[in-house]
Amino acid sequence: MTDGVVLAHDYATQRGGAERVALLLAQVFPGSPMYTTLYDADGTFPELASVPLRTGVLDRVGVLRRHHRLALPVLAAAVDRQRVEGDVLLASSTGWAHGYRGAARTVVYCHAPARWLYQTDRYLGSHAPAGSTVDRVRASAARAALATLAPRLREWDRRAAARADVYLANSTVTRDAVRAAYGIEAEVLAPPPALSPDGPEHAPRALGADARGGAEDGDAAGHLLCVARLLPYKNVDVVIEAALRAGRRLVVVGDGPDRSRLAGLAARGRPGQVRLVGRVDDAELRWLYRHAALLVAASYEDYGLTPLEAGAFGKPVAALRAGGYLDTVVPGVNGVFFHDVTADGVAAAVESALATSWDEGTVLGHVDRFGTARFAERLRQVVGAQVDLVRGRATAAAATEGAGVR
Repeated sequence: MTDGVVLAHDYATQRGGAERVALLLAQVFPGSPMYTTLYDADGTFPELASVPLRTGVLDRVGVLRRHHRLALPVLAAAVDRQRVEGDVLLASSTGWAHGYRGAARTVVYCHAPARWLYQTDRYLGSHAPAGSTVDRVRASAARAALATLAPRLREWDRRAAARADVYLANSTVTRDAVRAAYGIEAEVLAPPPALSPDGPEHAPRALGADARGGAEDGDAAGHLLCVARLLPYKNVDVVIEAALRAGRRLVVVGDGPDRSRLAGLAARGRPGQVRLVGRVDDAELRWLYRHAALLVAASYEDYGLTPLEAGAFGKPVAALRAGGYLDTVVPGVNGVFFHDVTADGVAAAVESALATSWDEGTVLGHVDRFGTARFAERLRQVVGAQVDLVRGRATAAAATEGAGVR
């Protein structure tokens, strides 16, 4: 364990930006155990297998490991029950990990206050689900459960936040949300893109031989790329509709409960025009970024990570002018903005971006501002200061006790 530091993350069950940051925390503080409620080796990044994970009692239930949203009613109680052991806890939190107790001091790295408590319509979708009967039943059950549980969970959430000694936020949007939800002033510490362009890469099998061959043979147009979990607030449906209207090829990376509905939308295009490839590994994602013409990012994000990932490959982005993208996208430097989440608005931004001559060096230079070394150094400073406080108090207590004995 690194100098008395322990880590925590909500659940290690998916492949998203928060999980990439959790992996980075494990690299900055090597050997430190990471407390988490659930671990699904098949669902998350394989690198987490090398992190000493300490899972809670819920991890014994296989269906919860595969479908962590089903555990929502009992996650708070599970976190309360699972105590950590260490001088300083560094919690990577989107709603639960900041509640772990047992360490002398707690630093919270907040990706967002719990979306299901403070952004319910965005998280579940404000419209009636248009997918299968199972999708509609699941969405209705989730909304009903939140209506019942939200007051108690908000109370738990705010108590947990109040116990923290230091709050860090991944973006200015998250900083403002932390202030609104908890009355806490957080320091903004933007994470770096965790996917390095240096490494193995190969085409996803899910693309099919024809699609892979076209890109490898030098298809100048490339494909549009959307990287997002398939949840209503990610607005992948709008991106699909925009690609269909513009007549552009689109590859969607990600999985989630909205997949069946989105597959139905994709089927309206010509064969192979829109491909939902599901989860991909890093080698496949590198290939997709490398051969893309443009990243399209239309979701309400608390931190705009994917534009930086695309930028590391010299690729520009068409992004929603909102949320975390305001921190990571500069018009004319690494992308363009659209103001409204409509198919016509997204399609127009896509055409504008594709018609622009982007300077790859400028795009790469923008990404360099969000370097790993800067992030790691500041984390060590913040956590190290908390470790020093704990050790200083222990030394002072020992001296006082020793004086009393004499």
